[in-house]
Amino acid sequence: MLRKSPAFSATVIVTLALGIGANTALFSIVNSVLLNPLPYPSSHQLVALYESKPGQEAPVSYPNFLDWQRTAQSFSSMAIYRHEDYNLMGSHQAERVNGLMVSWAFLTTLGLHPHLGRDFVPDDDHIGAAPVVMLSDAFWHRHFGGSTAVLGSSLDLGGVNYTIIGIVPAGFRFYDIDRDVFTPAGQLNDESWLDRRVDLSARSFGRLKPGVTLAQARAEMDSIARHLAVAYPEANKNVGISVVSMKEDFIGKVTPLLLVLLGAVAFLLLIACANVAGLLLVRSMRRSGEFAVRRALGAGSGRIISQLLTESVMLAGFGGLAGLLIAFFGTKAALRFLPDALPRSSEVSMDVRVLLFTLGVSLLSGVAFGLAPALQFARVNILQVLRQTTRGAGGGRRQLQSFVVAAEVALSIVLLVGAGLMLRSFSALLRVDPGYNPEHAITFSLSLPPHPKATADQIRARLRQFDAQMRGIPGVEAGSITLGSRPMIHDSELPFWIEGQPKPDGMNEMPQSTFYLVESGFQRAMGMTLKRGRFISAQDNEDTPIVVDIDDDFAREYFANQNPVGQHIHIAGFDVEAEIVGVVGHVRQWGPGNDAKDAIEAQFYYPFMQLPPKMIPLVADGSAVVLRTQGDPTATVAAVRRAVSQLDPGAVIYAVDTMDGILTKSLAARRLSLVLLAGFAVLALALSCMGLYGVLSYLADIGTREIGVRMALGADRGDVLRLILKQGVSMALLGVVVGFVLALSLTSLMSSQLFGVTPHDPLTFVSVGALLVAVALLACYIPAKRATRVDPMVALRYE
Repeated sequence: MLRKSPAFSATVIVTLALGIGANTALFSIVNSVLLNPLPYPSSHQLVALYESKPGQEAPVSYPNFLDWQRTAQSFSSMAIYRHEDYNLMGSHQAERVNGLMVSWAFLTTLGLHPHLGRDFVPDDDHIGAAPVVMLSDAFWHRHFGGSTAVLGSSLDLGGVNYTIIGIVPAGFRFYDIDRDVFTPAGQLNDESWLDRRVDLSARSFGRLKPGVTLAQARAEMDSIARHLAVAYPEANKNVGISVVSMKEDFIGKVTPLLLVLLGAVAFLLLIACANVAGLLLVRSMRRSGEFAVRRALGAGSGRIISQLLTESVMLAGFGGLAGLLIAFFGTKAALRFLPDALPRSSEVSMDVRVLLFTLGVSLLSGVAFGLAPALQFARVNILQVLRQTTRGAGGGRRQLQSFVVAAEVALSIVLLVGAGLMLRSFSALLRVDPGYNPEHAITFSLSLPPHPKATADQIRARLRQFDAQMRGIPGVEAGSITLGSRPMIHDSELPFWIEGQPKPDGMNEMPQSTFYLVESGFQRAMGMTLKRGRFISAQDNEDTPIVVDIDDDFAREYFANQNPVGQHIHIAGFDVEAEIVGVVGHVRQWGPGNDAKDAIEAQFYYPFMQLPPKMIPLVADGSAVVLRTQGDPTATVAAVRRAVSQLDPGAVIYAVDTMDGILTKSLAARRLSLVLLAGFAVLALALSCMGLYGVLSYLADIGTREIGVRMALGADRGDVLRLILKQGVSMALLGVVVGFVLALSLTSLMSSQLFGVTPHDPLTFVSVGALLVAVALLACYIPAKRATRVDPMVALRYE
């Protein structure tokens, strides 16, 4: 039966393939990201641990972590880690390697063991212990060819020889980041690391003991936090401990987006099913003679229903197979474009659960779009068929078709409104001023070889030599060494208090501000706006009074109705007092979208050369650079590398990116959601119009006699055109009204994904309604125009 109507069968299969394929593709992502456990044994027991300060979750200080580890009874083990890159020395050219400093129980807490060699033990994890390192499987193969003889050999990382003791499991990723080397965190002999009041961007996690709930662990950690606040009030007053599921901590931000998209593709599948149901209704009406013969030969209603359901399920099966192909290639394409926008993207695959989902969706779709026509045509009027007339046929069937088309239009409205809101939101984001000019600006990280005996003055001299080298590169207009925060790359905060106001009792009660370590060329290199006073200059060096610039958010919050220039602030982390010499525009540190509720908005800029001498050696190993160029900033990278190599052959440049590129990446997730939602909406609109066109074409066909009579009695072609258009537009308008009601109730679910527009934006709703009515009119016009060409004599003679 399907071979007899190849065009019909192909249309149905392609329609279903689009709906099922889109659902399968998105479900494979949802399955891998949201439903599957993290790739560690008994991962449901893993939790992330943060210090909880007023208004924010904060990194963990190492001494506090040691107290947690020693005191907590709810955990079988705990670990701390912090990012630490190294210069790999001893090879032909120095290389920057991605590292992680970890406590000895890091792999144990994750439930993993080294692939080769041994793990860290407590004796490795303290000051004075012999330097040891574990390598990633990829680094091991890349640098040592996978040789087992590597164990016991040494590796020069930043001028220190580490003994290689083990290789972590192949494919190991932590929070979706590949690491090259792992070193013991307890060996770090640094005042800040050992200061309970300071965190060095360290994070912690633990494994709950079997049977211990998240609520029990939280209650115990709350008790520990209260005891630490009493024992160390300066460091821990008002500091709590946040305990969250590691999976939730990892993927929580992307969950609302994926659920919105999953709802959108479900709507698309419903539209596809409704469209196919309409096609089957038309086809079944044309098969009335066949059904009449079957009934005359003794077939009951159940036999006819099973015949039609068999055909619809077969069509759905073929659509499901084609949908799997669409899903396979569509998922790969999406992940290739935006791998960084989606956590756990490397784990996305089509496993058994996805295949069962596709099978279930295909079967349900086959039943869904096949049941209505089957029930409608289980009984046929044998007398009517024998008389070969369509009079009286299909009053109920016409109503069912009209209902199906209206439902398609309503669902399309919801998708179109969602896509319209995302488009307006994305457009608003593109108009946001980030607080700097990303055009012709480039940033990269710079690591100079360590010189353990170098003084602060000698390190400053090396950095000034670097500045001179950068200024000498053709095409470079301005540049600056920078550290601390960089927009959308890294953020650092410091506590402070205002001169003339009472000093808070402890650092945790002081206000916090994002800070940038910069040089005089930073403002011009970034293209920032100076609003008052002056910016840091080359004269603000180690021999002059300490100065800072603040942003207008800082000025508005802490110097309302005052001129902040000339005022003084105390910076607790640096233990200095600084004079405010200027105010600059606010930089959107976390991107052009809405910042998190606990985000610190105030910002200040501190002269790099005025850092306290004890901190200079800490920043020399890894600093960042911002350059502004006359032309394409990437064209200067080769010249920068040559200049740095002339300055010091052991220096390493890494993490090169344009500021335009960084800004674009910050919008990657929103761009993905916009593209997908817009694609679903366009498909939905096309399917709805196809359904409307099909129904009106059929109504025009079966209404041939009626049209002939009307024209014989004096109706002109314009009357017939208006009659058919009225039928189509009535169905479309009904769908638009129902769709608006649905959209008003559902778009609030995507409010977290919007920026600069409300979920009930009137302009979006009106525009979508007008677009759909216009497209519906176009879809109605073709069958209506064809109906006007009916010859009354031919129509009446046929009857």
